[in-house]
Amino acid sequence: MSDHAAGGQMHGHRHVFLAADHERSERRTRAVIILCGVMMAGEIVGGLLFGSIALVADGLHMSTHAGALLLAALAYRYARGHADDPRFCFGTGKLGDLAAFTSAIMLAMIALLIGYESIARLLQPVAIHFAEAIPIACLGLAVNITSAWLLSGGGGHQHHHGDDDAHAHDESAEEQVIAADGGELALAIHEHHVPPRFRLRAQDPARLPAESTTVETVRPEGGHQLFAMAHRGDYLESLDEIPEPHAFTAIVRVGNDKGGDAEYAVAFAEQHRGSAGAHRDNNLRAAIIHVAADAAVSVLVIVGLALARAFGWLWMDPLAGFAGAGVIASWSYGLIRDAGAILLDVNPDPKLAENLRTTIERDGDRLADLHLWRVGPGHLAAIICVVTDKQRHAGYYRERLARYRILSHLTVEIVHHDATRQPLMASGALPMKSSPP
Repeated sequence: MSDHAAGGQMHGHRHVFLAADHERSERRTRAVIILCGVMMAGEIVGGLLFGSIALVADGLHMSTHAGALLLAALAYRYARGHADDPRFCFGTGKLGDLAAFTSAIMLAMIALLIGYESIARLLQPVAIHFAEAIPIACLGLAVNITSAWLLSGGGGHQHHHGDDDAHAHDESAEEQVIAADGGELALAIHEHHVPPRFRLRAQDPARLPAESTTVETVRPEGGHQLFAMAHRGDYLESLDEIPEPHAFTAIVRVGNDKGGDAEYAVAFAEQHRGSAGAHRDNNLRAAIIHVAADAAVSVLVIVGLALARAFGWLWMDPLAGFAGAGVIASWSYGLIRDAGAILLDVNPDPKLAENLRTTIERDGDRLADLHLWRVGPGHLAAIICVVTDKQRHAGYYRERLARYRILSHLTVEIVHHDATRQPLMASGALPMKSSPP
């Protein structure tokens, strides 16, 4: 039986799991709300003064996006204001995901509404006032492009609407330059969509004979592994895969025609920062999707109206509506899926979970239980249960897992066994850290 210690407040540490740029994203969202609000009020007032129902309709449509942006801003403000509230056991980092999930439902309803309206116009075409509709669509497109630019920080934010499961591992692109006799060598761990292997390059590939060049890894706990190399064009590649984790000293030995070996040691430090999904701010993503969806619809409407005006194809307008509804529904589904997974504590990074298991079990211990979930953008929490026959305390395992910077809260439970594998004792769970942005 294990004895779990209480949560972090008992130990005096904070549970602040907000994104690193939380306040900046909040300011951007407020700026876009002001822009959309001015646009919405101008269209409604102008439509009422000049008798244009098209202007009034577009203003009311803009109000739905302004409402979604207001929801995002309120979520940012509440999460920041209650970040230290002890009622939230794991902080308020998930509030943005809750707002994003709600916003995605709103997007889905907008898609259904546009689809319904498109069907109605196909069955019963209505007269289109091209002189008013096209300028309004162009104005709406300009506002949405400006809004998207503001939300993305003036071009400094890369946003992806689709699946983004690429991992941001520093170690996968890390290259160590070796000042060797006769010119520099470059040793890298290559694992982009392939199993991880060493790659060794030289300014003159001929000075790297595959048969007499090796790489040996020496791990902190004392493990050694020798890797033979093979020619792959202008570089050498290890024949065997490199086991996780990628934290070790690599000793490169290069033979020469005089029968001697030149030896060089370089250090690799694995600092797993988590997958892109572990860092993604879904609240900001939802706000961007709202304005991007409106911009996409504006483009389709402009094209549809232009073709309808030029060739009399009135059916192009509802067809553009169908296409816009499909785009919005697709983005809504992706947002519902990703935000819902976080709210349901789905494992956000299976590769990190496997790395944690490998790190714990490398020297004979057994990871009996592992729970990994996201508590905020860029912050993961984990509960691990380690079975060991060695006299080790929780701090030992916390130090071993410290390289995984994405772990902002770690609880460790230790079950000790004697040589007969009978349980002797269990130590209390200890929180690792809480990293404020």
